[in-house]
Amino acid sequence: MVYWDLFVAFMRVGIFGYGGGPSLIPLVQEEVVNRYHWMTNEEFVDALAMGNALPGPIVTKMSTYVGFKVASYPGAVVATLAVILPTAIAMLALFELYRKFKDTPQMAGMLKAVRPVVVVLLALVAYDMAKASFPGWVTVVIAGIAVVALGYLNIHPAIVIVAAMVFGFFFLS
Repeated sequence: MVYWDLFVAFMRVGIFGYGGGPSLIPLVQEEVVNRYHWMTNEEFVDALAMGNALPGPIVTKMSTYVGFKVASYPGAVVATLAVILPTAIAMLALFELYRKFKDTPQMAGMLKAVRPVVVVLLALVAYDMAKASFPGWVTVVIAGIAVVALGYLNIHPAIVIVAAMVFGFFFLS
């Protein structure tokens, strides 16, 4: 039963996720935290932070992690395949239709209409993450430094993430 739940949960993410990458995080959060209660919101934020510290697509890393947490290695395989296969199959099936209609006003209208929804989904996840990520003034300072480093100094995100992890290891443990 748990394998089926993992498959269905991450298949939903793979099928209904539009925009890729971070835009899928709200869907993962809905399944993992709210629907199945496999993690608390704080655990989800921690897993997301760890996943962002590693290379590769975040939703694949999250599905693998959650699957492993819930049902060890078989769970990791089931969850990862569930998030990848439906999308890969749909992409292959729909690629020709997209190529045929990509320059039509209807396709442009569909894409234009869905973009703000993706931004709202990201904003809601950011808000939920912020509630769990800023328990004190030190974390607010870390966030401010990250904004400067990423937004103004153009430091690579991986460097900022590793620096924050090192700081946390030595000063926040």
